[in-house]
Amino acid sequence: MAVKLSSRQQSQLAFLETLPPKIAKAHSVIEQMASQKVDDSVVRGLGRLLDDIKSHAQAHGLGGIADTAGYMGTMARRGGGLQMKVRGLRELLGSLKTNFEGAVKAASTPERDVEAAGA
Repeated sequence: MAVKLSSRQQSQLAFLETLPPKIAKAHSVIEQMASQKVDDSVVRGLGRLLDDIKSHAQAHGLGGIADTAGYMGTMARRGGGLQMKVRGLRELLGSLKTNFEGAVKAASTPERDVEAAGA
């Protein structure tokens, strides 16, 4: 039997399928920051990538992913020590991955039929 997903779930899954390469890119930049082999333009690119994830996640109703990406963007732009940024970004990247896995599970689980539940 075919799984019936709502149009909202289908659009969320379509967006979520684009995230793994973006998460991998963020991980790569964070590790480059840790080894101090990163240019400021690469860090600014990370901020833009995170802003893109945030805006698209908000548009698809994925608040956890949007919030975490927003926090990461703020952390990437703030001043202060590089190691402090790296530690914070690593922790937030772990949260982003956790939120991603939860969102995929929620979006791929069929919602109960509203009419059947109401009848």
